[in-house]
Amino acid sequence: MTTTARPHPAQRRVSHGTTRPDPLADPAFAEKYRAMLARDARFDGQFITGVHSTGIYCRPSCPAAAPKPGNVTFYRTAAAAHEAGLRACKRCLPDAVPGSPEWDLDDDLAARAMRLIADGVVEREGVPGLASRLGYTPRHLTRVLTAELGAGPLALARAHRAQTARALLTSTSMRVSDVAFAAGFGSIRQFNDTVRAVYERSPLELRASARARRGGRVAAASGALLGATDAAQPGAGDAGVVRLRLPARPPFDAAGVFAWLATRALDGVEVAAPERYERTLALPGGPALVRLASVDDAAAIDVEAHLTGLADLAPLVARVRRLFDLDADADAIDAALGADPVLAPAVAEAPGIRMPGSLDPHELVVRALVGQQVSVAAARTALTRLAADLGERIELGGSTRTLFPTAAAIAEHGADVLRGPAARIRTIVDVCGRLASGDLVVAPERERGELRSDLLAVPGIGPWTAGYLAMRVTREPDELLVSDLALRNGAARLGLPSDARALAARGAAWAPWRSYASMHLWRAAASALST
Repeated sequence: MTTTARPHPAQRRVSHGTTRPDPLADPAFAEKYRAMLARDARFDGQFITGVHSTGIYCRPSCPAAAPKPGNVTFYRTAAAAHEAGLRACKRCLPDAVPGSPEWDLDDDLAARAMRLIADGVVEREGVPGLASRLGYTPRHLTRVLTAELGAGPLALARAHRAQTARALLTSTSMRVSDVAFAAGFGSIRQFNDTVRAVYERSPLELRASARARRGGRVAAASGALLGATDAAQPGAGDAGVVRLRLPARPPFDAAGVFAWLATRALDGVEVAAPERYERTLALPGGPALVRLASVDDAAAIDVEAHLTGLADLAPLVARVRRLFDLDADADAIDAALGADPVLAPAVAEAPGIRMPGSLDPHELVVRALVGQQVSVAAARTALTRLAADLGERIELGGSTRTLFPTAAAIAEHGADVLRGPAARIRTIVDVCGRLASGDLVVAPERERGELRSDLLAVPGIGPWTAGYLAMRVTREPDELLVSDLALRNGAARLGLPSDARALAARGAAWAPWRSYASMHLWRAAASALST
């Protein structure tokens, strides 16, 4: 879907002297046009400005002279601008920005498809695989995406590959052939043709121009989609290592996410410290080791990844972005929650608070089930023991590491190693069997209502677990888990109602950001325990 000042060709058959409607009379167009005139960087990534008089598309904050309204079309995606025959602006680099918050917030087919496209599903499984995961035919999916986003799944995946390739070319020293496969291209020729079509430059010309702008230094431009640091060149001990930077939409409370992860880190699987986090995980191409760190002078996360194959870079980036909630519209969230005078001090203390996502949905399911009605510390102890007993040992990063056990392993052996109430163990083993067989699908692309219904249909899973998984796996922005004791304790500490029903009534005013309000309440509860 686009907001445009240019009518469809069939609508331009007007007699001489007929006055075209003023595009600014359309409120949606006028709002975006005002943001463009203000060069407001908060809207970067939320829409694309297509300028037909010059044949380029830009980010809203582009410093170039503002085009006339009649020459402008606003697009939801860069792919739609490509399909309209426009090329990326060489001045503002419109794809070098955080992603749109829409793909996390919305629960419609287009948003869920965009999550999978960012994860590289089209490259691994094709459009039929993408459509199958979403429960539709390829034809219907293509029709919906074209109507809603201005481009079909192939074009959207192509645009995502081009953006990843440009970022790697301009901000790392990876070999060009490695860039092609890391970005998801199937061949060097396809890579060269796509980069030329989108950016009107060859890959080597893109890299040379970026280095020239930086005076020959290989460093990231501010806000680059990827890469403040070089990708390691192939060599002894560095094969499959990529270093890059992922920008966040400011303000960004990175410290809060690192603290959340540190409190729940499992020995052998994760290593956590203030502003740093390291762990193993399974990616489509094999095991990986990822090290994450905050950036002192930017709203961003630095990533060092030891990969089995470079094709795993795209899914890794998508998952790290979800883990740190990098695309959240922090300004809008803070403004809405800060309007509550009781919650306002907590918002001011932690501007840009994030709702941590998940690198592995199946692992999160197990963590949530083990953590039901026990303390975070007790759950951490039980999960560490589970990982030590059933996790696979791998060699990565120069040492032996442990992968969190698969759902299949827990389904087969969990009853032998898990401790606690028999009913809880039966639930964990049952759920892992369903996950391993595919009878239960817990994934970011699930429709939230359907996922919640599927989870609640499983014996032993209640509303807290279903809501918690909706928050962290599908990025549900509006979940207030009033049955959570720690959350209610945090509410009491802030001067809010601690009774579940009263807190739910008070929290209605926080919609549609109640998941982020939950993070503030949990943070208050944690700070109470540490004092």
